Amino acid sequence: MTRSLMTRRAALKTAAILPAAPAILTGTRAAAQSTEAPPAIPLYRRMQLGDMTVTTLLAGTRELENPQTIFGMNASPEDFAEVSQNAFIPHDKSLNFFTPTLVETGSEKILFDTGLMPAGITAALAAAGHSPDEITTVVITHMHGDHIGGLMGDGGETFANAKYVTGQVEFDHWSNAGNETFEAKVRPLAEKITFLKGGDSVVSGISAVDAFGHTPGHMAFRLESGGKGLMLAADTTNHYVWSLQKPDWEVKYDMDKEAAAATRKSLLGMVAADRLAFIGYHMPFPGVGHLEATGDGFHFHPMTYQLNL
Repeated sequence: MTRSLMTRRAALKTAAILPAAPAILTGTRAAAQSTEAPPAIPLYRRMQLGDMTVTTLLAGTRELENPQTIFGMNASPEDFAEVSQNAFIPHDKSLNFFTPTLVETGSEKILFDTGLMPAGITAALAAAGHSPDEITTVVITHMHGDHIGGLMGDGGETFANAKYVTGQVEFDHWSNAGNETFEAKVRPLAEKITFLKGGDSVVSGISAVDAFGHTPGHMAFRLESGGKGLMLAADTTNHYVWSLQKPDWEVKYDMDKEAAAATRKSLLGMVAADRLAFIGYHMPFPGVGHLEATGDGFHFHPMTYQLNL
């Protein structure tokens, strides 16, 4: 009797683990047959906001040496090192992320920003099951090269079936700046661009928010669906510690540093007060979380499962 019971238990244990075995073996064979190593970080993260499907796309990363030459330029080296140590990150190097966002709502597939180059954004879209031809609208939050770089390549327009949306103030600034990247990537698309200002809608449920300072016409976008809200903050804040905990710390690429700091405090204050989900273009991928007001700054709480329930 004892031997029979033990045999039955062993059989049940074996049966319980068998369904997982083929998946493990299949994954191993697939990896062995692939000529490319799997990415160190997954290229997309899909989540749900009411009736909208929101997918962040990792279009590239870049390691930075001596990050205080970019972040916290007006902080003392001692303060910069202390804040870094308290957040368990090194003070002498960092990893930067470039994270466009795809929003699917109704029949629309709306892409916010495009990364550094076409190869990066098209690879991330492909990993998420989309092709560039499916994109119906491309929204440009501002016209720094890491946001417009994927618009055009050697093969021409990356998103052949898309219309384009950006802020009028931003376009007007760069159209008179003599900037090579703007002239190569944006100017050829000018006739297909629709312009908006703060408060205008891209489509129902997606509205523009003035967030000037990083660039003259930099814009964020607020998403609302099913009683849930999310702020696409673009480059309002460029690092999850140095720019969130210390919004007054200057950032090299903020064109108007005083205005950028004021925007960080006002816009991020609203995100925290309204308990909105938050996507930052340069936050650690997938770039999604919530903000908690803490003294003079904010603490970033990375998303876990909230937008998948």
